Amino acid sequence: TPGGEADLAADFEFCAPVVGPIGKEEYLEALGTFKIGDAFPDGKQNYHFFRVDPFEPDRVWFQTRKTGTNTGAFMGKPATGKALTFPPEALSMRFDEAGKVRELTVGYTLDRRVGNTGGLGGAFGYFFGVGRPLPIPECQPYKKSWQFRFLGFVSRITKRLKGTGAKAKEAKQDDVRERVPA
Repeated sequence: TPGGEADLAADFEFCAPVVGPIGKEEYLEALGTFKIGDAFPDGKQNYHFFRVDPFEPDRVWFQTRKTGTNTGAFMGKPATGKALTFPPEALSMRFDEAGKVRELTVGYTLDRRVGNTGGLGGAFGYFFGVGRPLPIPECQPYKKSWQFRFLGFVSRITKRLKGTGAKAKEAKQDDVRERVPA
């Protein structure tokens, strides 16, 4: 949030699914560029489920279910009036011994099927949600790669050829029943 830079450690790092890690200065510069609060003045972060990591006691995990309506200019474009509902996202903060934030992770969606931002969290969800996604694959809704689709195809064919599908098993059982006298 604006004015919070005093809470960031000198060695602060920001990391999201496809951005970062980036340092403190680059992070603060990016925050100043997006001006999400101006574009979505009714925005609510809805933070919840705060918990200390039992394996990394300097880390706190939490979740958010963001909402907001684009009633202000966003990245130099006029407001769209679109109301956004984000998927649930996981975030974390790591603190140094002085209590300053050493690391911030954001944007890790927990269920991409929820909301109207194409399953995207963080800043990318805002871009997609208002109809202006960045023109790179990472800023688009999830789509299975051709390799993943091909792997599924090979798996289905293999099951059919080996006769491990449910219909093949049923047919084998029927065949055995016909051969065994009653």
